[in-house]
Amino acid sequence: MVKLLVNTLLLFLISFTFFFSAQSQAPVWTFEECLNYALEKNIQVQTAALQTNRNKINYERATAAQLPSANASIGQNLAWSKKFDSQNMSYGSLTGTNSTSASFSSSIMLFNGFQIRNQINQSEINLESSKFYLESVKESVELNVLSAYLQILYAYESVSNAKKQIVVTQEQLILAKERLELGLISQSDYLQIKSELASESLTLTDAESQLILNKISLMQLMEYPVNDSFEIVYPDIEQLLNQELRPVANSIYNQSLSIRPEIKQAELNTQSALLDVDIANAAYYPSLSMSAGIGTSFSDGSDYTNMEQLQNKLNPHVGLSLSIPIFQKKQAKSSVELAKIGITSAELTEINTKNELRKSVEQATANVIVAQKRYLSNQESLRVQKESMDIATEKFSLGLVNSVDYLFERTSFIASESQLLQSKYKLLYSYKILDFYKGEAITL
Repeated sequence: MVKLLVNTLLLFLISFTFFFSAQSQAPVWTFEECLNYALEKNIQVQTAALQTNRNKINYERATAAQLPSANASIGQNLAWSKKFDSQNMSYGSLTGTNSTSASFSSSIMLFNGFQIRNQINQSEINLESSKFYLESVKESVELNVLSAYLQILYAYESVSNAKKQIVVTQEQLILAKERLELGLISQSDYLQIKSELASESLTLTDAESQLILNKISLMQLMEYPVNDSFEIVYPDIEQLLNQELRPVANSIYNQSLSIRPEIKQAELNTQSALLDVDIANAAYYPSLSMSAGIGTSFSDGSDYTNMEQLQNKLNPHVGLSLSIPIFQKKQAKSSVELAKIGITSAELTEINTKNELRKSVEQATANVIVAQKRYLSNQESLRVQKESMDIATEKFSLGLVNSVDYLFERTSFIASESQLLQSKYKLLYSYKILDFYKGEAITL
């Protein structure tokens, strides 16, 4: 019986050790690892990559259109008929004939209003445009991952602050209980401290719940199966905040214009629309093509051998074909007019894209300036509130102030601490957004 208990205990310890070993080996994700995983799994990124592949194939197909076409054919024919006997004035039995033909032909478009050349140029532009679109989609995912990652860091600090507050309040509750037993404070004062502890415990529960939800948001954004062991690396936030930037919106906007993929995509789309007009105008021009080929055949029942028939029945040919448009029922005119409308639409889209970029840069610049000021103000506010709370705590310990005055100072301190935490992550996010528009890599 004892041996059985010992074996059971050993088995339990092994299982227990294995479980926590597996837990300790769970990966801890850096921001870069989260981003790379999200880019690999994101459906929008994959869809944009497919569009780039399509445009690459379209470019190769447009390029191949200027090459000559070549076709070969071989035909085998069997036929049966009854021959008429003029002497007997009657038809004989069915007899079969076998014939074989072969041909080879080639054709090439010599001129069609430069339509092929313009289509090649347009397909090349569309390919480059789709590459910039893919880059824009990736950057959108990058910003979403950044926001979700920072939300987790913010939640971690909220949990940490809530735990620290509970520890302090628990110490004050112990002191308050001792003073209550000595008759130095009233039951009401003691219950107020106890109520504050309950309130802070609820705050901690809310912060822990929010941390869980923020982790889930990041995992879902990454298309990563949700699990409880997901953890991220906590970077040195304070080092990232010591910048004191004085950004100039116009300077950053001019820098952004030359590097932002959505701007390059809009410019290329305008160039593509311009080529639509040239392609449509090609319908007004005559088209000239050249064709050439050769064919031969042989059949049974001939006085010549098959090889002799193949040689004697060779029929090479070459020709030019000129097609001149005369009346097209307004098809060409309508196509040109629609292409011109497409140009205006593309130009408006390009202007709007640049305007939106300018507004975003202006907002990002203002956010940095405001966030820096707010962060410094909140730092000073917390410093003052801490001094005030330290004095109130000392007086409360000596019985010089009641719980109401003490809790008022403590609540003010907690509010200042929360405001500083919010302003810290807003400032960090604003710095990273500014880096984004300056074309700098986003790192944590």
